[in-house]
Amino acid sequence: MLDAARAADVPVRLIGGLAVRLHIGPDAAPIFTREYKDIDLATPKGNSRPVSELMLSLGYEADRMFNATNGHRRMLFYDTGNQRQVDVFVVSFEMCHEIPITERIRLAEHGIPLAELLLTKLQIVELNAKDQTDILTMLFHHDVADDDDGHINVGRVAELCAADWGLWRTTKMNVERTRAAAPASGLDEPARQLVLDRLERLWQRVEDEPKSGKWKLRNRVGDKKRWYELPEEAS
Repeated sequence: MLDAARAADVPVRLIGGLAVRLHIGPDAAPIFTREYKDIDLATPKGNSRPVSELMLSLGYEADRMFNATNGHRRMLFYDTGNQRQVDVFVVSFEMCHEIPITERIRLAEHGIPLAELLLTKLQIVELNAKDQTDILTMLFHHDVADDDDGHINVGRVAELCAADWGLWRTTKMNVERTRAAAPASGLDEPARQLVLDRLERLWQRVEDEPKSGKWKLRNRVGDKKRWYELPEEAS
């Protein structure tokens, strides 16, 4: 699919668990393994029609009603033979929070950049075991730094959290969950300490980032007002 998109000059990148796996590269085995049922893609604004034409050419069936209504932000396609669904997020990733995943889409070959990819996991309010595993996997295989050269760009994570209090709040919650999950994760002591060290450095960078005026106003309200959407509400 990615090869066909590249040949047709259609800018798409993976998100989700498959993106986590491909970022590790073909020469390294992931610290955790898991199944990948569906495919999630991202594309910048203005590419809904080329993406649709690409998917149809590859034998996927379009959810025509859904795509006609939501194609400016999200599209659905089905591989009925393999019982597989493809979600295509246009411009941004909207679940519990909105993440601008396509602004820097060309920085990586197969998946969206690591910073945005990690945030698509850290923004999940109802975090499940697979998402927690993906967070641990990314932190084990990628160091944190202020660049995108194989690293999770903590400057980008901090920038997005400093502009959106709700995203910051849910990210904080999932940083705490990851700390708590690490001892029972199955990681040995050196791997666990590596992950926790990177997690602490990431969070410190987020906390050190100057916050926007809008962030500070929302911070006064705090948890008294719900700060997130649930996926069924965002769909």
